[in-house]
Amino acid sequence: MHVLQEKILEQAEKNPKLGKLSLREVGKLVGEHSPQKIKHHLLQLEKNGLIRIDKKNSVIEKIKEGRLKESSSLTAIPILGYANCGQASVVAEERPDGFLKVSARLLPKTKNIFALQAVGNSLNKAEIGKQKKSLEEGDFAIIDYEDKSPKNGDYVLSVIEGMANLKKFKYDKVNEQIVLYSESTQNYRPIFIHPSDEYLIGGKVIGVLKNSTRKT
Repeated sequence: MHVLQEKILEQAEKNPKLGKLSLREVGKLVGEHSPQKIKHHLLQLEKNGLIRIDKKNSVIEKIKEGRLKESSSLTAIPILGYANCGQASVVAEERPDGFLKVSARLLPKTKNIFALQAVGNSLNKAEIGKQKKSLEEGDFAIIDYEDKSPKNGDYVLSVIEGMANLKKFKYDKVNEQIVLYSESTQNYRPIFIHPSDEYLIGGKVIGVLKNSTRKT
């Protein structure tokens, strides 16, 4: 464990007011001046099930060993907001908006992943990942953020002028352009990307976690 995480964990155990402090104030307690480093290590501790962060009630507390052991087979996946499955209209963010607690058996064997919640139904007939799951509004798309060299037919997270979008990828060599396709019960037109457009691949969609709380 990183030395800063050890110090933060110690403060979470003995300081009941830790959650009311700013990142800079927490940093002063552990000898670190960078708020971003404190934020990173707090999220890592939460991801690993060592602390509980309740922003609404200003609580940061150490999780008791019994609770940690009980959930040790679970993996925490950071949720980085939403992604649109129609036109690219949802702003892409890198700030975690909580975590999904998921059995490791349900996930691909890679650690470089995060989740995005789908907005729209343009991939509700897709067959994503080994389990060939569709992606409906409210479901969570699992993204491998290190796989940024997709092949034709892969499903990708695209960031188009700062907007997040999930689609099926194809590179059209003849016209030298990227085309992003839908697979849906509805009629969505493809998105055509010119080489000069502000565009990047944010990762490959490698799986779907169905949201049982989604409204039908």
